Amino acid sequence: MALRHEPTASYHSVQDALRVLETVARHTTGVDNTELARETGLGTERLTTLLRMLRREAYVEQLTDGAYVTGAAFTRLGSAEGHDRALRDKLQHTLDRLRDSVGAAVYLSRYVDGEVRVTQYADSPATPKVNEWVDFRFSAHATAVGKSLLTQLDHEGRRDHLARHRPARLTSRTITSDRLLLSRLAAQPPTVPVLDLQEYAVGTVCAAVPLTAGSTAGCLALSLPLEHAHRLRRAADALNRNAAPLLLSLAI
Repeated sequence: MALRHEPTASYHSVQDALRVLETVARHTTGVDNTELARETGLGTERLTTLLRMLRREAYVEQLTDGAYVTGAAFTRLGSAEGHDRALRDKLQHTLDRLRDSVGAAVYLSRYVDGEVRVTQYADSPATPKVNEWVDFRFSAHATAVGKSLLTQLDHEGRRDHLARHRPARLTSRTITSDRLLLSRLAAQPPTVPVLDLQEYAVGTVCAAVPLTAGSTAGCLALSLPLEHAHRLRRAADALNRNAAPLLLSLAI
C-alpha cells in the first residue's frame, strides 16, 4: 500500500514553517526578521504570518530586541526523553483550542496497520462527540474520517480496505457500492474537505481534512448535530486553516 502524495496548502505551510524553525534553531543567540527572510527566501508577508503562528504555538519566542529564538514547545518536542507525552499534550492543547473556536467536537485520526484509528479528540458538554454506534474501524466507507483517510491511499490500498471491511448500509444515505465509493474517493480533491451528511448516523454531519505526516495517512475532523448543519462548511474551512499547527507538531 502506498500513499497519494498530493501536497495541500497546510503541507506547504508546514514546510515553510520548518524552514523558519530550522533557521531560528541555528542562531542560538537569536535572529531578526531581515536575516530570517534572507536565509529562508520567504517574502515579508509570508514570513510574518508564519512567525505569528510559530509564536502562538510556542515554537519560537521573540526577545526584547526583536530577535527570535526557539520556544518552550519546540524544546519539549525536540527532546528524545518524553517526546511522545509532549507531543500528545501539544496536540490535545491544539485540539481543545480548535474545538472552542469552531464550536464542534474535533478528532485526530490515523490509518495504522490497515485500520482507522481515532487517536485523540476534544469534546465538551456543549460539543459532544459522535456516538460510536458502529466501530469506526468497520465504517470507514460512511464516515468523514474514514473517507478522508481512504482518499490518501492508492487505489489498491482502498480496494484492500473495502475487501476486509465490506461497506454496510448504516443509514439510507450510506454508499454501499464499491464501484461508486471508489469513484467518489478517486475524484476527491485533496484541498476540499470530505463530508459525511448523515451517512454514518442519522442526525449527525461531519467533515474531515487530510493530515498526512511522513508515511502515515492522517486527518483532522469535526462533527455537528444536524440542527447545526448550516455551520458545517464554514467549520470545515476553519479545519483547513488550522490543520498546519497540528501537522507541524507531528513533523517536529
